[in-house]
Amino acid sequence: MALILQIETSTSACSVALSNNGKSLAVKEKVEQNIHASHITLFIDEVMKKASVDYSDLSAVAVSKGPGSYTGLRIGVSTAKGLSYALDIPLIAVDTLYSMASGFFHTHQVEIKENTLLCPMIDARRMEVYMALFDHKLQCVEPVQAKILESGFFDHYLENKEIVFFGDGAFKVKSLYPENPNIIFAEFHNSAANLTEVAFGKFKNMDFEDVAYFEPFYLKDFIAGKAKG
Repeated sequence: MALILQIETSTSACSVALSNNGKSLAVKEKVEQNIHASHITLFIDEVMKKASVDYSDLSAVAVSKGPGSYTGLRIGVSTAKGLSYALDIPLIAVDTLYSMASGFFHTHQVEIKENTLLCPMIDARRMEVYMALFDHKLQCVEPVQAKILESGFFDHYLENKEIVFFGDGAFKVKSLYPENPNIIFAEFHNSAANLTEVAFGKFKNMDFEDVAYFEPFYLKDFIAGKAKG
């Protein structure tokens, strides 16, 4: 049995899920800015109680490692590392954009054609996003990157592919491609449940992190905002 607690705090979603052998058992989440610190441990307790699982039953804890919100990632990773250390269970790290693509893929698999590309996007600032491109088999086509969106960036793909954009940064593409039959904008919210398939695969392969040294994948250096007042 692989009972995995999953934590997602890389975006505005504060989300916790519990899975067993790659099947989701329970999810608790809320999409709201700046609630991760106050809600994450409460959500973990609620998920455990909902599934009638004790902490001692857990096989591993998985966390969305980034890229994404600097503060959110710090909170999620710190929580996951604390649980891993206290319970003496493995820590699994999952790339956030890949988990988004995996989650979308497994809920829309029937609709995804061979010429379909998946583009999860996380809002950064101004016209910048964290993004990656995956094909219909979840193979990486464009690696994870912080990209300032410019007109023409996707043109060579759109010649013979359709691209599905999703995530809280996808709306930025609309101003660059207001009308294109090969572009699809899909409803999507980030969730710890999206980690399920990837986390279970990593558990089976014993692909674990060193709890003492693991850090989030920020992709960019943190830039503090100016204090108001």
